[in-house]
Amino acid sequence: MPEKSIVLRTDLLSRSIQNRKLVDDITVEVRAGEVLAVVGSSGSGKSSFLRLLNRLDEPSSGTVFLEDIDYRTIPPCELRRKVGMVTQRAFLFPGTVYENLQFGPKQRGEELSENLAQELLDGVGLSSYLMRDVTHLSGGEAQRISIARALANTPSVLLLDEPTSALDDESKSGVEGLLHDIIRKRRLTCVMVTHDVAQAARMATHVMMLADGRVIKEGTVKEVLHA
Repeated sequence: MPEKSIVLRTDLLSRSIQNRKLVDDITVEVRAGEVLAVVGSSGSGKSSFLRLLNRLDEPSSGTVFLEDIDYRTIPPCELRRKVGMVTQRAFLFPGTVYENLQFGPKQRGEELSENLAQELLDGVGLSSYLMRDVTHLSGGEAQRISIARALANTPSVLLLDEPTSALDDESKSGVEGLLHDIIRKRRLTCVMVTHDVAQAARMATHVMMLADGRVIKEGTVKEVLHA
């Protein structure tokens, strides 16, 4: 079987604030269709690392390569289309679900048709929600819409920042199952930050464990979590 291509690669990626290294010389590769879970205790640098991957924060040194292209050469708007993000809490824009799904494509001068928007909603289990006002969504529904909105940009990589931690148990289970199905069906390449080691074991193919901004262990789920 041919080896899968490297979609995302960090090269000695670091971020420092006031002489404190939040992310310290991280080099890691994520191949096509893989899910890298980033785990570690609170303050270990998980979210700081994730925010560097689409330049929500700027690295102090090192860089990221997206499909072999140094991401510093990619305009930020285009980079954030290619490297989409789903955050812990869904930040939706005022208006309808459809207007939220249209936002990303509009930024690059494209129109998301109702048919394509409907396909995205079918995929996240909210088929009848196209014209619903976002103020009438539950937390779990809003998170599903934020996932659909990220997918509307057809990203090369999807970043997941504690995507279920703000949800109740029932919604958490539903959103996790949804993400698992979408990742598998679309063969998405993902980097997921989670404090939940059991969730990492369920969803990831590889795990990177951080402490004080440094990698202390990295490998397959079996190598890191079940060794």
